[in-house]
Amino acid sequence: MSTTPPGVTPADATPPPAGATVAPEDALIRTEDLRRVYATEEVETSALVGVTVSIRRGEFAAIMGPSGCGKSTLLNILGLLDRPSGGEYWFDGNPTAALSERGRAGLRRGTIGFVFQSFNLIDELTVYENVELPLLYLSLSAQERKARTEAALERVQMAHRRDHFPQQLSGGQQQRVAIARAVVASPPMILADEPTGNLDSAHGNEVMNLLAELNAAGTTIVMVTHSPSDADYAHRVIHLFDGHVVSERFMEKEYALPA
Repeated sequence: MSTTPPGVTPADATPPPAGATVAPEDALIRTEDLRRVYATEEVETSALVGVTVSIRRGEFAAIMGPSGCGKSTLLNILGLLDRPSGGEYWFDGNPTAALSERGRAGLRRGTIGFVFQSFNLIDELTVYENVELPLLYLSLSAQERKARTEAALERVQMAHRRDHFPQQLSGGQQQRVAIARAVVASPPMILADEPTGNLDSAHGNEVMNLLAELNAAGTTIVMVTHSPSDADYAHRVIHLFDGHVVSERFMEKEYALPA
């Protein structure tokens, strides 16, 4: 049995307050006894051990814990980029365990936006082309793609850089473009993996304020972070340790339900 990690006090490990439990019909994300095992010929490593969480529509949840505790593994499973070794995962009420790769890609497309620490922009494409890219996989007209791409760039205040290439931008500007790409299809959820990890404090605060604005408009955000100050933007902090959820801390904040 795992011990409580450093920095998590007994008060943090108390049960959530009355009313904090998420009913299945209110949950955008729901997992039960989620497990992930990586096996080689010599050894098996358990990255996740019986993770049961529910995240409400419109919530901003931060996942914290030491390196190697399973944070990114959990985020990859929630984003349908990886499969669990056991347990159940429902996204917006849909069971995902039996989905084919095509089914997972279809569910992911247009419903989940991703923001990565390393930005993951394509150097050969302009800012505009990077943001438009997710829309090319949807059945949208050229006019609709143009309108959505321009609106997303305006939203992150990067329209004036639309014809630049990623290497011509600062780190903070690249992350803004990455967020525009994540929201251009109006997904109900954004998954962010250390979104300020490669940024200085000023640009990091800009990115976190932008994520908070998106959340205030109703977008559900699940963020992996090592930063306590970034976690303070969330409604709930979920602590992982050795693949287990060891505590959940609920903030005194209200959040907007999506329209």
